[in-house]
Amino acid sequence: MNFKQLENVSEEQMPVAKHKRHGVKHFLGLYAGEHVAATEFVIGATFVALGAKTMDILLGLLIGNILAILSWTLITSPIATQTRLSLYTYLEKIAGKSMTKLYNWANVIIFTVISAAMITVSSTAVRYAFNIPAQLDWYPTNALFVLVVLAVGIVVVFVAMYGFKAVSEFSSICGPWLFVMFGSGALVMMPALADSVLGTTSLSSFGDFITIGDQSIWTGVNAQGEPGIGLLEVIGFAWAANTITHFGLIDMALLRYAKKPIYGLATSSGMLFGHFIAWVSAGIMGAGTAVLVQKSISALDPGDVATQALGLSGFVIVIIAGWTTANANLYRAGLAAQAIFTNYSRKQTTLTVGLVTVVVACFPFVFGQILPLLTYAGLLVVPVGAIVFAEHVIFPKIGFSRYWVSYKKMTHSTPAVASWGIGLVFGFGLNFVNIMPFYYLFLPTWALTIVVYTLLAKAYGAGKAYPAEQAEMEEYDQLVDAFQEQQAKKETPIVEDTSFLSKALSLISWISLAITLALACITMFDSADMTSYLENRDAFYFYGFICTVVYFVAAYTVLRRKKALQA
Repeated sequence: MNFKQLENVSEEQMPVAKHKRHGVKHFLGLYAGEHVAATEFVIGATFVALGAKTMDILLGLLIGNILAILSWTLITSPIATQTRLSLYTYLEKIAGKSMTKLYNWANVIIFTVISAAMITVSSTAVRYAFNIPAQLDWYPTNALFVLVVLAVGIVVVFVAMYGFKAVSEFSSICGPWLFVMFGSGALVMMPALADSVLGTTSLSSFGDFITIGDQSIWTGVNAQGEPGIGLLEVIGFAWAANTITHFGLIDMALLRYAKKPIYGLATSSGMLFGHFIAWVSAGIMGAGTAVLVQKSISALDPGDVATQALGLSGFVIVIIAGWTTANANLYRAGLAAQAIFTNYSRKQTTLTVGLVTVVVACFPFVFGQILPLLTYAGLLVVPVGAIVFAEHVIFPKIGFSRYWVSYKKMTHSTPAVASWGIGLVFGFGLNFVNIMPFYYLFLPTWALTIVVYTLLAKAYGAGKAYPAEQAEMEEYDQLVDAFQEQQAKKETPIVEDTSFLSKALSLISWISLAITLALACITMFDSADMTSYLENRDAFYFYGFICTVVYFVAAYTVLRRKKALQA
């Protein structure tokens, strides 16, 4: 193969070139934006409904999210930065096309369900505007709500088909605003909770916060009036919520662009500031809304919670957070489907998957059960991550040949398919007999799959040496490196936007966020009684929404100017 032939090879099939790798700031922003989404409203409220205690929430979420960060850093990031390939490409290299096709089917299912949940969440904000009753059953109980879901869903589908690049660029500016709004919502709701528990709108110590949490938010009693989940369950869910991306190695697609494997620690921006703070804030907002509207938190949906805590800005946050997340996942589902049905374009497969997604989104149980759905989705793909981990990390240490399937030119790897099947039967079997919390099922499933795959691979030829084939692959890799260096010289360097107008607009966007947070702090710390609290809250609603508009106008203008300059 020569340079001319490599020009016809998809960039996705080749390792990430050196000149396209990113520094740590890129990943801090990437994970911050991706892991503050509409699901946080649902998950935060779910912890309240499950009856966790305050200290279990604070400690459990901290420990669980740190474990998730370490999983990315110690498992996903090293493999991604050593191979520079996405999981899809690498899986075909070590397990053949048939395994990759099965895996793509799993991804179609997973991302379809997640997209459907996000469309439903966005629809709860729209239904709030039309005074449609909250949808709390597993099926829709209002025809107008179904029409809202269809309308929101159709927009999501067509944007995923034609305008995903624009949405992904827009999503990049949503992260800072989402952080501020989640934090502000919690600050705005605390005086109402304090008044209902302490008889005063102010908190004098951290002990007051714990008291409010124990009596009004994380009470230790679930929605059925029974003792709720404990510290181990909270840790387990926080860790397991993203198993699909770290133990399951989906995020090889992102971290292959990292200059160093240590950049896996950048996931802390999403886990600690995103999941930890956002889940705690969502629980506070949900409990505060329940107090103000005199309803059980289980009778509220994200639209209720966000608009009560944030006013019109809450309407915006639910729509944007759900919309951007649904688009990203529907785009992934379309890509996975296109890899299966290669005779159809990505737009055609995205449309087909999107129509199914919209139908699923009409059933509210999807977002209501997002916590177990995320865990089971992780359990579905963790065995695949175990297979890749075994081949990439363990095989060289025990004298087995990495890429033995490619060396033997096999399109079907019986060890890989069988190991995945055995892993699934084992994992879901453990769940059926209920011998351990299902949040932790991914750990024994991952370990067993590694052992099974290693034994089966040896029987099928992994234990042999393939010197000629290995030399041929190394020669190809060297050719790719030389080709990418040549291509790098042809590319136009990125021009930074240093104009005064862009700097001024950027400053305005950050000032608007600072004002929003200041207004929330005034509501929290300068409300002497419920009368002044309501006045401060109304001021936050009004001026906070103005700041939201200013932020997005200024930040989006800066983004468009930057894109125009690069073009």
